[in-house]
Amino acid sequence: MRSVTEAEAAGDTVSPSDRSRSRHWATFLLLIAIPTGFLVLFYFYPLGAILRTSVLWQQRPEPLVTLRRLVSPGSLRVMGFTLGQATLSTAITLVTALPGAYVFAHYEFPFKRLAQALTTVPFVLPTVVVATAFGVVLGPESPLVRWLGEGADLRYSLGAILLAHVFYNYTVVLRMVGGFWETLDPQLGEAARTLGASSWRAFWTVTFPLILPVVFAAGLLVFIFCFTSFGVVLILGGPTFATLEVEIYRQTIQFANLPLAAALSLVQITFTLILALVYARLQGRLARPLDFKPRSTVQRRPRKPLDVALVVANLLLMLVLLAYPLVTLVFRSLVSGSHTYALLFENPRQSVFYVAPLAAVWNSVRIALMTMGLALILGLLVSTAVYRRRAGWLVDALFMLPLGTSAVTLGLGYLLAMAQPPFNLRGSVALIVAAHSLVALPFVVRSLLPALKSIRPSLREAAQTLGAAPPAAFREVDLPIVWRALTVGAIFAFTISMGEFGATAMIARADLPTIPVAVYRFLSRPGALNYGQALAMSTILMAVCVVGFVTIEGIRPPGAQDF
Repeated sequence: MRSVTEAEAAGDTVSPSDRSRSRHWATFLLLIAIPTGFLVLFYFYPLGAILRTSVLWQQRPEPLVTLRRLVSPGSLRVMGFTLGQATLSTAITLVTALPGAYVFAHYEFPFKRLAQALTTVPFVLPTVVVATAFGVVLGPESPLVRWLGEGADLRYSLGAILLAHVFYNYTVVLRMVGGFWETLDPQLGEAARTLGASSWRAFWTVTFPLILPVVFAAGLLVFIFCFTSFGVVLILGGPTFATLEVEIYRQTIQFANLPLAAALSLVQITFTLILALVYARLQGRLARPLDFKPRSTVQRRPRKPLDVALVVANLLLMLVLLAYPLVTLVFRSLVSGSHTYALLFENPRQSVFYVAPLAAVWNSVRIALMTMGLALILGLLVSTAVYRRRAGWLVDALFMLPLGTSAVTLGLGYLLAMAQPPFNLRGSVALIVAAHSLVALPFVVRSLLPALKSIRPSLREAAQTLGAAPPAAFREVDLPIVWRALTVGAIFAFTISMGEFGATAMIARADLPTIPVAVYRFLSRPGALNYGQALAMSTILMAVCVVGFVTIEGIRPPGAQDF
């Protein structure tokens, strides 16, 4: 089939539909070119370097030996545990967080915005710090464990892993489902009750089908996060439990078995690609424009005893599940003494950092700001391309791939691929920013897509009828609607960069530590003083995140939040 340009050159008649289709394809390719180049350079190229090093350049073990190890009882046990714990963690997170999503969507109460901001802090904390906090909370000296009985110890158990996963992912369900739920038209359920349906039946027949897509999306993202869990399982699982992520790390670092590590990485990426395809495809089918209502028409003060009890019960659950481990960190940092904070400004002789530890805070902030800018540009291009094309769901799934990739594997790929020309970036700030942007990009896309899909096509058609070109239509119609979603994406990119640990630990120079790397280095060194400084830096990270989220809660976008 000839292109429109070829047909015009031959003097053939070109229909308006062909011209429009050609323009749409040209726009799609233009939008997706830069993000695709970024993905190829900083994702596929490093993974290719790992595969080339571990498979093509290694003569032993032979491929059949690697395949046998891949299907060995030990490897299959790791895969089974990875699937099982991810399924359990997702189910428990949904059961725990959905009532909270309902409360935050339908009730207005004092300090609500502060509570919402605090729920997001656990999601961005370094895993090494959170795992240490849960080790204290679940250890033999914990009041909870003492209440259970003398000699009890909940550390290094499946329960500890599940509890930490709920701690991390509670906010995913709360924000995605709650943000969508709070702007659904309440008259839909009222109409069903007017026709004789009970409140419970109205929920199951009217409300639940509307929120089911976003519940599924939130659950799928939680599953992906738990499926690729690394730090939590590495520390709280001890030598007994291992996910694919932990096994990839052990095979690479401890056993130098790169062929098996690469094979496990392929299994992980393949499984995540299937999940991403299902997620993006169903999102494309189920997404539809809705008449979202202002929060004031949905939310109300809890006045009835049942409403008050529901709000109080969920706030208490959040306090115990989310606040207690964080308070433990702050308390332990203060118990360690004020001198631990004072030492953050100093650079003792022979320091492992070669800079004052507080410089790690500045490193994290400036890297996070650069990550935020790059991730927003790329995310806007990807999101615009996805919602403009029917096959955009495939592009959406492609850019979800980094979520299912081991951070350790990605860092190793950078060490192998970015150590020589033409991409000699090893040890540079630019490489850290690229790694962080790669992780943050799916979150920016998830924040922007629902806002773009909720825009009624008639608005764009009206702008085009009035003579507005596509860029002008986007500027005048789309951008005023999605700017709040852009803000959410920016905050997620910033905080994800602040808390990223796996890849940064492998590629950051000794004199360029971020906060998570600095915390890990302190924890790796013996002594109460080092442990106290690790907790002090964690407290600083929490303070930065709380200030950021409290600031943006007032401009949080209404409607669906795809996380």
